[in-house]
Amino acid sequence: MKTSHLIATVGGTGHLKPASGTWGSAAGLLLAWGLHALGGPALLIAALVFVWFAGLWAVKAETLGKANHDPSEIVVDEVVGIWIAFLPVSIGAAHVGAPLTALWPGWVAAFLGFRLFDIWKPWLVGRADRRNDALGVMLDDVIAGIFTAVLVIALAAFSHLVLMA
Repeated sequence: MKTSHLIATVGGTGHLKPASGTWGSAAGLLLAWGLHALGGPALLIAALVFVWFAGLWAVKAETLGKANHDPSEIVVDEVVGIWIAFLPVSIGAAHVGAPLTALWPGWVAAFLGFRLFDIWKPWLVGRADRRNDALGVMLDDVIAGIFTAVLVIALAAFSHLVLMA
């Protein structure tokens, strides 16, 4: 199997059916958890940057000369997006010295929020998706991840300032 295919499908995860994007997001969340456990938010951020560039290269290679710019088996974009969505949880856990299990509402919100924005494709997410190129494939999930990270932060603030006050 080609390296670009392994990266684009996250080791074949993208071939799981149905809902390959959801499988890719779930795999990404597990990978983020592992990266956090090994090196905290710093390792997660470093891996995110690396996987962004590797994913962009792999998506270009896998879609070169094909009519479909975003085949369902490509899920490296979901991994990058869910990592961005998960960053506030990783940073928060590291900041207070809490185990990730203690922040379970945050990672549940990150997963569900990311899937919502990735499927719904509001505003800038949809605009990036309509680029119909490898950058658009990656960028729509980056934007969905950013939207979700903001949502996770807002939900955490609400929880701490209103519900626990």
